[in-house]
Amino acid sequence: QVQLVESGGGLVQAGGSLRLSCAASGRFFSRYAMGWFRQAPGKEREFVAGISWSGGSTAYADSVKGRFTISREDAKNTVYLQMNSLKPEDTAVYYCAMGNGIYDYDYWGQGTQVSVSS
Repeated sequence: QVQLVESGGGLVQAGGSLRLSCAASGRFFSRYAMGWFRQAPGKEREFVAGISWSGGSTAYADSVKGRFTISREDAKNTVYLQMNSLKPEDTAVYYCAMGNGIYDYDYWGQGTQVSVSS
């Protein structure tokens, strides 16, 4: 059974930075693509960033390109999302996901709240 646990959310002022972490249980973390999604109040969940199992490919939503960076550390079964130049519109619950491709996910974490004040 795969378990994903996010951490690192919080309240930050516009222009600030946060780094989210997602720790995964299980033995085969390095074989899976990992991603981050977010859901703002009253909106649908949206893709934020993804990284391939090898780490060689990444993808980002247009709204975060140049500001967010996804990375993985297989020795720690952990994926990160470095978020810089945060904007109030980045406020959402951020979810970690694991799956077979950058846009194909089967497992989800419980989410961590990110709030950006203006």
